[in-house]
Amino acid sequence: MAQRYALMITPADATDTRTDYSETFTPVDVAAPALSVGELSTQRGDGVFESIGVIDGHPNEVEAHVQRLAHSARVCDLPAPNLAQWRQAVATAAAQAPEGEGVVKLILSRGVENGPAPTAWVTASTAPDYTRVRREGVRVVTLDRGYDLGAGERAPWLLLGAKTLSYAVNMAALREAHRRGADDAIFVTRDGDVLEAPTASLIIRSGGEFITTAPSAGILHGTTQLAVFEYLEAQGLRTRYATLSTADLRGADAAWLVSSIRLAVAITAIDGEPLASDAALTAELNTFLLSPR
Repeated sequence: MAQRYALMITPADATDTRTDYSETFTPVDVAAPALSVGELSTQRGDGVFESIGVIDGHPNEVEAHVQRLAHSARVCDLPAPNLAQWRQAVATAAAQAPEGEGVVKLILSRGVENGPAPTAWVTASTAPDYTRVRREGVRVVTLDRGYDLGAGERAPWLLLGAKTLSYAVNMAALREAHRRGADDAIFVTRDGDVLEAPTASLIIRSGGEFITTAPSAGILHGTTQLAVFEYLEAQGLRTRYATLSTADLRGADAAWLVSSIRLAVAITAIDGEPLASDAALTAELNTFLLSPR
């Protein structure tokens, strides 16, 4: 298989009910130009995306990802994606993914300024090797996101619950974490409530329960977090959504960052203070997340 594959999509109307969308897909040379210089995804980050983990050609949690793509498009006032078309595009791209761990990315852009819209494409490539970080965990710092807990509901134009291409703040947060000698960051509100990591959801274990921040706090509802909760519940363990403070985080029995490609990584320190971790459960979660679903 090629190490990278790309497929341009001619977006179908959401009401299009055909059974085969293959004629709307155009494979493109990944080394050749494919986007217009007027493309708003590159000029303004004006679009939405999803990253789907692929294991030996099998894409995981496809339905959760395409549904979240539709949610993000709705929040951003983009045309509603035809989910059947996107499901077929995912399957087509995943079939071209390299053996082992891969990633399929879905991108829906507002299109070209004063021109055709929207623009859509998918890519497939080898995933980064996260073996070490899954085994050793990550040190995190807490960073002020600058909003209070109700900002997402009070100011929907901030797009806090959408997975947009505008990731400059997220990447800046990771650079700041590295400057502080950590591996990752956790955003908190100006009042000290815990939100999420720049590219992952947070789960803590406290008092025998597994807890994550409620999506109503203006965070992305993590597909991997949902999968982990389903797995834990199947083992007879308790899960719930709540408002978490930084004190809750620092007092947790254990904590994880979970995401579609890196999977589950234990948090081993918060703002320089060690946090206990559960290596056996982390390995168990990753065995589950690496299985076809």
